[in-house]
Amino acid sequence: MIFEADLQSWDKLGLSEATTERVRSLGFTAPTPVQALFKSLKFPNLRVQLITGGHSIQKDVEKFEKMKGAHVVVGTPGRLADVLSARNANNNLCRYSRNLEILILDEADRLLELHFEILLGNILAVLPKQRRTGLFSATQTKQLDDLKRAGLRNPVTVSVKEKHNLKTPVQLQNFVTQVEPEAKLSVLVAFLKQHRTEKIMVFLSTCATVQYFHTIIKHLFPDLSMLLALHGKLRSNRSKVFAKFSGTKSGVLLCTDVMARGVDIPKVDWVVQYDPPLSGSVFVHRCGRTARMGNEGSAVVFLMPNEMSYTKFLTLNQTIKLDPMQAPENVEDVTDVIRHLEADNESIYIEAMRAFVSYIQSYRKHECNLLFRVEELEFGRLAMGYALLKIPYMPELKGKKLSGFKPPIGIISHHLEAKRAAKNARGGSKRRYKKKRKNSDIISTDMNPSAKRRLKAQLKEERELDELIMDEKLIKKEKLHKITKEQFEERFLSMDK
Repeated sequence: MIFEADLQSWDKLGLSEATTERVRSLGFTAPTPVQALFKSLKFPNLRVQLITGGHSIQKDVEKFEKMKGAHVVVGTPGRLADVLSARNANNNLCRYSRNLEILILDEADRLLELHFEILLGNILAVLPKQRRTGLFSATQTKQLDDLKRAGLRNPVTVSVKEKHNLKTPVQLQNFVTQVEPEAKLSVLVAFLKQHRTEKIMVFLSTCATVQYFHTIIKHLFPDLSMLLALHGKLRSNRSKVFAKFSGTKSGVLLCTDVMARGVDIPKVDWVVQYDPPLSGSVFVHRCGRTARMGNEGSAVVFLMPNEMSYTKFLTLNQTIKLDPMQAPENVEDVTDVIRHLEADNESIYIEAMRAFVSYIQSYRKHECNLLFRVEELEFGRLAMGYALLKIPYMPELKGKKLSGFKPPIGIISHHLEAKRAAKNARGGSKRRYKKKRKNSDIISTDMNPSAKRRLKAQLKEERELDELIMDEKLIKKEKLHKITKEQFEERFLSMDK
């Protein structure tokens, strides 16, 4: 039995002072029930060894010898396969693997999705045939059936599920909201404001989108109790972010599918699937972050009009029924606010571009490519949904119409005048900048670092000014009908080539 007192502090688990301090520095203030399990078992002689990468195989072998063997070995498929295949005279860990009684493969379907089939085959080949093997998985896949036939003897399936024939808990309410491409971000912000006192997870398709949305929502909604971001490229602070969101009662976590499974975050009120997942099984795992352990919860997926057939697919493929939910009323359009942020801050401008490009590229890789077709995307309206100042050059957009994209004429003119005024206030001249630009190739040898940094900043500002002037001229030509709309779209698109 795990007592509540065991979950209050790491000190109760008998860890060394150095280990306890290190764990706390990562942001984990208290152990989870699983981490407190070994103390509650009261097996003082239970020896457990962790085998993962990051060091030599010999260190794992030496640790095994020092512990005089282990009752439980926990590891990753890659390192376990390496250790078990290292057949040398001192590798007792490999030899003693013949005495294995129980093998557990947790998240077995995920291991197969990550293409560990060969490694798992190598591991199973070394282990004794007379053993008990458990495959634990939240979803049933064809690969899992194949593994059962190839690696298990007399397999028996044990299903732990609700009485109802559903893939998601009965306490979970599943909704779908149809949103126009250009209004999607505004609807999300309105939704977050409407549910500001609740705990919400927002799933996005790419790391770049998570980063961009985190930046702009922080500006749009400064009084939000907590706004966090977590994705696959976030390494150093991932544990702290996870612990912080787990411990809060209200707040928003923007994340990719790195948080879709294998994690337990208590009392999540809403799961928002801003971007539909790449597969039906991931949809189930995302929804599973709420309505856990008998608690109630809600999930909503935002779909554009061309994606609404996805609801029928989920009903047939995953036995999931989605109830329609209207978008919040009186949604404020945040496009111009974000565009002003981009015009003022180049890093936000770059984040917006990267997010848009990564979204299109991710969309192309969707497993349900018969339902999610890049050819059916309205790129101009999508770009408005990302509040882009201009549409980046992409091979996917070549020859595509960009109807629905509204060039930010007023914003460009406003920032152009501001830059001109700032330049005039400093008494600078374009001719002087151009002269320095011609000599820029000898600057690195003739100038000290501080002067070189100042000049680089001046030249960068000049380039930005030139780009704004070009944008303004192009917009005026289109407005005066000196060029066609198609010519405008082609030239405006190619400026970032």
